Amino acid sequence: MTQRPFTIGTRGSPLALAQAHMVAAALEKAQGWPEGSVAILPVRTSGDKIQDRPLAEVGGKSLWTKELDLALLAGETDCSVHSMKDVESERPETLTIAAMLKRADVRDRLIGAASIAGLPPGALVGTSSPRRAAQLKRLRPDLRTVPIRGNVDTRLAKCAAGEVDATLLAAAGLDRLGRTETGNAIEISEMLPAPGQGAIGIECRADDVITPGLLRAIDHLSTHEAVLAERAFCRALGGTCHSPAAAYAQIHGDEIDFRCEILSEDGSEHVAEAIRFAVGELGPPAELARAMLAKASPAIRRLFEGG
Repeated sequence: MTQRPFTIGTRGSPLALAQAHMVAAALEKAQGWPEGSVAILPVRTSGDKIQDRPLAEVGGKSLWTKELDLALLAGETDCSVHSMKDVESERPETLTIAAMLKRADVRDRLIGAASIAGLPPGALVGTSSPRRAAQLKRLRPDLRTVPIRGNVDTRLAKCAAGEVDATLLAAAGLDRLGRTETGNAIEISEMLPAPGQGAIGIECRADDVITPGLLRAIDHLSTHEAVLAERAFCRALGGTCHSPAAAYAQIHGDEIDFRCEILSEDGSEHVAEAIRFAVGELGPPAELARAMLAKASPAIRRLFEGG
């Protein structure tokens, strides 16, 4: 019986495939394997199949990972590649995020206008992200938002066709698709990113004795430490896809500068904090999340209950 090649599981969207190829190339280089020796297996996820409703209404972020998890646990793949902002904060104990590539641009880009201030009064913005919708309405209460799903090209086409006046997309995803000039970057001082935004994670089976060691060779440690802190914040919030939350960790030497916020759905209320703590400590961001919820209004707290 011929042994199958090392196999990466991924969603089949153009962006997901581009990210899987980035991981494959990095792994081949790090291990000295021939170019093209790592196989890529596209897996159609529930999130790809359901395009007419916001994810929050039909199961949340697990719709991006469920089928990939099944393929991984069945031994059909050796690892899965994920956009970390799309990975739920509670993962099965049978799986482990073994590595992350170096983080790319964490900002959002606005398509359809030069700036948020430059959007016309009452503009219709397409976004299925509760975070983006809440942050936009906090900055511009006159704006209207409507869910918009599909891959990057689909959303850009809907904007170009006038179905919406504008939309927001992750800068990292646009750059990975070669669309470096598309849209206008929104600085993080204006819109804090989603936890994990810009980071690519590689997950494998927890009981696999070989793959974690292979993946460690391509792990970007500071990215990994920063995203773990952001995910600890999310986990303590207990949030779902209905929950507008943002967090961004930046490593400076042996410390992390951590900024975060939680918002009401309409952005009229928010709680924002900034702290500094030692790299590797996951207690401080979790404690901060609980403290923010304790002082938040009922309108915000109800979004995070039972997450």
